[in-house]
Amino acid sequence: MDIPRIFNITESAHRIHNPITPEKLAVLGAALRLEPGARVLDLGSGSGEMLCTWARDYGVTGTGIDMSQLFTGQAKLRAEELGVAAQVKFIHDDAAGFVSDEKVSVAACLGATWIGGGVAGTIELLARSLRPGGIILIGEPYWRQLPPTEDVARGCLASSISEFLMLPELIASFDHLGYDVVEMVLADQDGWDRYEAAKWLTMRRWLDANPNDEMANEVRAKLTSEPERYAAYTREYLGWGVFALMQR
Repeated sequence: MDIPRIFNITESAHRIHNPITPEKLAVLGAALRLEPGARVLDLGSGSGEMLCTWARDYGVTGTGIDMSQLFTGQAKLRAEELGVAAQVKFIHDDAAGFVSDEKVSVAACLGATWIGGGVAGTIELLARSLRPGGIILIGEPYWRQLPPTEDVARGCLASSISEFLMLPELIASFDHLGYDVVEMVLADQDGWDRYEAAKWLTMRRWLDANPNDEMANEVRAKLTSEPERYAAYTREYLGWGVFALMQR
């Protein structure tokens, strides 16, 4: 079990696999008023930066689940590096359908709502692990401005304009599901730059080290096209945020 190799290549140097920055992860943790000993579940935990830094800074404990063997290994190393390996656990597994044996204070899925078939299904899945009065965290894209054409939406790597909502509509959708939005931390364009542009140096160095790899042509094509595509489309049209929800 693993994610497609192209993601393991392009994001191998990332600590955070979405447009939120380390600074905003800290802001999010502070905004949630995390207490020492609070349990956190992170589905699609990537390289574990959220759980590891929150364990260090706020004293939480928790579990992360991710399909990438590489990212899960990096998460375990990060826990050792920050001295929190006794507080957090990372499991290489498919997060779809995962329910914690022990109820948690915070159940999160940042940028991987495909695990529940979309936002509504992922919220329903996370709620099964949540203690009464707990908080669900959803990280999800939204349109900063509505794409004028379907081609522009596809340039943002969306399947269509309808795949994402404008920010007010996304917030309203949580209300319709019976949840109060109690906090939010939004990525900015600098965060997008750090997430997307960091891939380019990783790809170039990988190509220099692996010129005869079977994926070299695919990586070369992506490195050639991605900077212009990102600047023209994603950077201008797509937002991303983490939304904290409590069931009414």
